[in-house]
Amino acid sequence: MNISKEQIDHYKKDGAIMIPSLFTKWINSIKEGIDYNIDNPSEYGAENTKKGQKGRFFDDYCNWQRIPQFENIIKNSDARNVAAQLMGSMNVQFFHDHVLYKSAGSETSTPWHQDGPYYFVKGNMTVSFWIPVDYIPIESSLRIIKGSHKWTKEVTPTKWLTGEDFYNNKKDYIPVPNPDENPTKYKTLQWEMNPGDAIAFHFNSVHGARGNKTNSKRRVLSLRFIGDDARYIERSGRTSPPFPNHNMREGQKLRDDWFPFI
Repeated sequence: MNISKEQIDHYKKDGAIMIPSLFTKWINSIKEGIDYNIDNPSEYGAENTKKGQKGRFFDDYCNWQRIPQFENIIKNSDARNVAAQLMGSMNVQFFHDHVLYKSAGSETSTPWHQDGPYYFVKGNMTVSFWIPVDYIPIESSLRIIKGSHKWTKEVTPTKWLTGEDFYNNKKDYIPVPNPDENPTKYKTLQWEMNPGDAIAFHFNSVHGARGNKTNSKRRVLSLRFIGDDARYIERSGRTSPPFPNHNMREGQKLRDDWFPFI
């Protein structure tokens, strides 16, 4: 699948675009994989519903090697070609998968954050695909702060459930923004979505999501890719995902036996 120059330009300028029907033919397979993941979480599976809130907000990551439906879409869908075009990269490496599930009536928001600061990879050639397998009204969809991928300083990464800082070097980051409290300062992008649509966004695009006030569950698979300029970076603590015992050093390309070229 080829995307237009206009779409690529919007991605570079805004840090996110919505691509209709990119994964429509993969919907049944993705549903199977997500449902299996929810029923069989990994060691990284997490419950993010805060005390006193209704519903369930579950997430889990790094399961593609044990869930064949995920591996199939990573290797055989249009994700690789579209990622290469958006990033402007000759080569594409897969970084990780991420399942995000909110039950009907979930009151828990996804906090505003950048993915980049949680990771041990740095580069401008990055893209995540946020792929719902259920209809998503605009009120429950992913929200992106337009142009935030170009900010010169990263946003403080925090733990979703507690709000605590993820690392101990707060001075290296800027505070987490809140567009709802300052709507004139931050312009947000969000879209109504059908199953198989995808939001493509940069690792440093600040994003979040409201709770799911609908009567239907909200199941999402996110797939993350990196390009030619991506390099390993040391962080001041355990990253998320952690990938223990990776044995990489500052400035190296990510090892391709763990992060395969697609």
